[in-house]
Amino acid sequence: MNKKLIGSMFLAVTLLWSAQALSEEAGSEAGSVEPSQEAPASEVSSPEAKEPSQEASSPEAAEPLPSGQGWRLVRTVEIAKTGKFVQMVLVDFKREMDQTVYSAAIQRLCGKETEFCRIRFWTQERFIPEKVTLTHEQLKAQKAEFILNKSASIRKTTWSCDANPDKTHCVKY
Repeated sequence: MNKKLIGSMFLAVTLLWSAQALSEEAGSEAGSVEPSQEAPASEVSSPEAKEPSQEASSPEAAEPLPSGQGWRLVRTVEIAKTGKFVQMVLVDFKREMDQTVYSAAIQRLCGKETEFCRIRFWTQERFIPEKVTLTHEQLKAQKAEFILNKSASIRKTTWSCDANPDKTHCVKY
């Protein structure tokens, strides 16, 4: 009985969260872009943060980079001229253990993707790389990574132990 109750509560929370995320997304698409209140001024990205390869391949290049409550896309980097991209996301430090923030970013950035999508998450913008390859410090500072690769039958999220309170299901970089 407890499992049914917990399952029902989880489903209710998930549905409420999804409705809130969709209403916020619809509000931002209607032209009311709200600035991220969690990100400090030092973490505001410059227009140069956008890679030229993304501008050439994206019809939305003139629009601001996607963001949501507790996260924002800093840059997108192409993987060795394959047409596949890694999206680098900044998560508000105060919400680094809030897995709904990561889920919202995954849903917004990869929701329509069916073949390939990869997102890497950090809480400090200074560690977000300019290229796909990571330094040891950038890897240690990474909080999570989501990958969807249909051809390899992969769809998983890997958490750092800083972002996941369950130490049996995390990676210590």
